[in-house]
Amino acid sequence: MHLRRDSGSLPQRQRVAYDLRQANHTLAAVGSLEGALVRFENVGLRYGMGPEVLRDLTFSIEPQTFQFLTGPSGAGKTTLLRLILLALRPTRGFISVFGRMSHELDKDEVTGLRRRIGVVFQDFRLLDHLTTYENVALPLRVRGREEATYRAEVTELLQWVGLGERMHILPPILSGGEKQRAAIARALIARPELLLADEPTGNVDPALARRLLRLFVELHKSGTSVVIATHDLELMNQFDGARRLVLGDNRLHIDD
Repeated sequence: MHLRRDSGSLPQRQRVAYDLRQANHTLAAVGSLEGALVRFENVGLRYGMGPEVLRDLTFSIEPQTFQFLTGPSGAGKTTLLRLILLALRPTRGFISVFGRMSHELDKDEVTGLRRRIGVVFQDFRLLDHLTTYENVALPLRVRGREEATYRAEVTELLQWVGLGERMHILPPILSGGEKQRAAIARALIARPELLLADEPTGNVDPALARRLLRLFVELHKSGTSVVIATHDLELMNQFDGARRLVLGDNRLHIDD
């Protein structure tokens, strides 16, 4: 008779190793760690001793895919994006990003992985002492590129999002919609492998929202995986090819 070895009977060090082996086995069963850009397995999150705000999340984001993350206000869309960005650690379960298990990463490795991800924050996070042009160019400067190699690229993108005449303006002078467009341009300029956008059309009119969606779709066609958090049903209905990740009751439901 074969007796199943229970992890609860193991010493602490062995139990951790056992849990990691179990996680890798489960993740392998639903797909290769290297194949997916992001993979969640039975992830739960709670703050302090409170109830779980997200529970039992199991899903993956594959290369060259497009998905909307939706759900009612307060459902946890921004929290889930922060977990993907490695800005939060799960209370339980396992997360892999670009084939790396999140709990194995040190600070420098997390920084390196984040450079492969473009993020459009809900609160923009533009630097007030830099011009619009300088804010958008910042990810390229951080990578050590000379301005001569990216000036035309930054200018063209700013013109595309309708900020060609505002590129030398400081953010405090920009309107909310202009700040939103600058934040989107900054997230796109380095051509990330994965783009996370938190309500990217929340401060723009419907016409510009459709234009920005086309930009996200073109980015997707060029090879970037896109995750857009939104509650705008009209926006989602404009792109039939997108998968929908629906948060509700602290759980995630997937509509392919």
